[in-house]
Amino acid sequence: MNDHDHDPDAARRTRTKLKTRQMFLLLALDEARNLHQAAKETHMSQPAASKMLKDIEELFGVPFFDRLPRGVRPTLYGETMIRHVRMALTNLSQGQDSIATLQAGLSGQVDIGVIITPSTTLVPQAIARTKQEAPRLCIGVEVGTSNELVARLKRGQLDFLIARIREQEDDLDLLYEDLSEETACAVARVGHPLLARSDLSLNDLAAASWILSPRGSILRHRFDMMFRRIELETPANVVEATAISVITSLLQQTDFLHVMPLEVARYYVRCSELAILPIELPCKMDSFGVIMRRDQLLSPGAKLLLQHVRTIAAEIY
Repeated sequence: MNDHDHDPDAARRTRTKLKTRQMFLLLALDEARNLHQAAKETHMSQPAASKMLKDIEELFGVPFFDRLPRGVRPTLYGETMIRHVRMALTNLSQGQDSIATLQAGLSGQVDIGVIITPSTTLVPQAIARTKQEAPRLCIGVEVGTSNELVARLKRGQLDFLIARIREQEDDLDLLYEDLSEETACAVARVGHPLLARSDLSLNDLAAASWILSPRGSILRHRFDMMFRRIELETPANVVEATAISVITSLLQQTDFLHVMPLEVARYYVRCSELAILPIELPCKMDSFGVIMRRDQLLSPGAKLLLQHVRTIAAEIY
């Protein structure tokens, strides 16, 4: 027979829910670690905050905070409850956003610009989630280089971008928010002879044939520098191409290699179209992120899509 069978109070306690005001007090106590400060932040007197904390602890029958000479510290029970309270309040606030979204009717058009990497996983997932909430929203996606996309954003033709901002782009009209760093890798057709090698080096790669982005692009510059840094000649047998359909088709029909962001490569590996060479390239791309115009107010639809982009980026990266 468990304790609840003969303790009606315990049963009532476990069914009783925390009030929102009590939740805010727990969070304030966790952040301030001081009753006086937490009371101030939740617009209560200290005695009222102290009584409320005592009520919460009595409700659950466990101490949530240790009282120290200078402040308070969450107990294991307290930490567990605070984690759940945080999640509950986040869900509540997302619920309010979703209601506002539905009230706004969320139709209309959102146009975004994307560089190649986030166009394979991040953006399709964000669009899928957005369309679940707002089926009438029309979403346009343009894939291009960061430079082309920034120019279109400035002309007001795109709502926001997921792209790179160049070091020299000290543009006060643009807002930038980091999402991820890109790692590059070398890919080849499935069954390529180099895939079986366990001792692959940059010497082997320098002698291979490559499909590369044109000179002047960031990735091409980083690729060439990778060889120059160790005083190797850059590969001589090169085809320059940017269209992914041309690149994948050429890779499958030849022994050429190609360098691409790891995330894009993994997509093609999952589709069994390409394989990643067993060598770690000392070739990092700049991170990419969300770029917006500082003076632009996003529509409810664009805000919703951006919210999903941020959530999924946090899950992926």
